[in-house]
Amino acid sequence: MDIQQILSRSNPHLYETRVCRATTQVSTELDGETVILDVSAGIYSGLDPVGTAIWNLLESPISLAQLLETILKTYDVSEEQCVDDMLIFLKDLAKNKLINISDGKVA
Repeated sequence: MDIQQILSRSNPHLYETRVCRATTQVSTELDGETVILDVSAGIYSGLDPVGTAIWNLLESPISLAQLLETILKTYDVSEEQCVDDMLIFLKDLAKNKLINISDGKVA
């Protein structure tokens, strides 16, 4: 399965999917926002405070179910909107090779 399929609502194993930061990135937090540097590509990305909160949760492998639960407890957002936004954000991080994803399927 490719990233688009793994991070799709149609994936029956979506919430078992585990994500974590890629180890090839360097990041730092400044005034509640995060700057991530892909040293090999020489590209940097910036995250707002919500993105920073998610980035911090990705320090260790975490399931999407755990990630969603934490975000819903922290922010005043509907579950549907949270899932939609989280999937868009994670797809963007994956496209930029900033995270590693395990599809959650049981072998």
